[in-house]
Amino acid sequence: MTTQHLPASLAEIVDDFQALTEPERLQLLLEFSRELPELPDRLKNHPELLEQVVECQSPLFLTIETEKNDAGTADAVRLYFKAPPEAPTTRGFAGVLHEGLDGLSAEDILAVPDDMPELLGLTRAITPLRMRGMTAMLGRIKRKVAASSRQLS
Repeated sequence: MTTQHLPASLAEIVDDFQALTEPERLQLLLEFSRELPELPDRLKNHPELLEQVVECQSPLFLTIETEKNDAGTADAVRLYFKAPPEAPTTRGFAGVLHEGLDGLSAEDILAVPDDMPELLGLTRAITPLRMRGMTAMLGRIKRKVAASSRQLS
């Protein structure tokens, strides 16, 4: 599996994971968990604006916002996640997706292969259920981006 079909920001993260041993990959995932940004104030007290990814073992909520450029067309997709601190694996996956996809165009996000989480090399270190959760997170982001793109066109 290669990173050639990934946006540069996500490909760099995947390359970082692939360069490490399995225990080191788990440590890197924990670093991403600590770096996941908090929700902005406008979303913190409005859980109805977030969608739960029920496939995740831990409660994970997300939403996207699309920024428009001066021409009024979609420019950048912003990702927002809410995951409890006591769920470092889930937060780590969210952190990877945030760092790798936040600010990209809808087209770039929609082009990310659905099996991208497998490229991180965590399939032996993390349960299949948790891997399905990350795949579901990516799928939910892509569905929301596609729906948002249809509304804008």
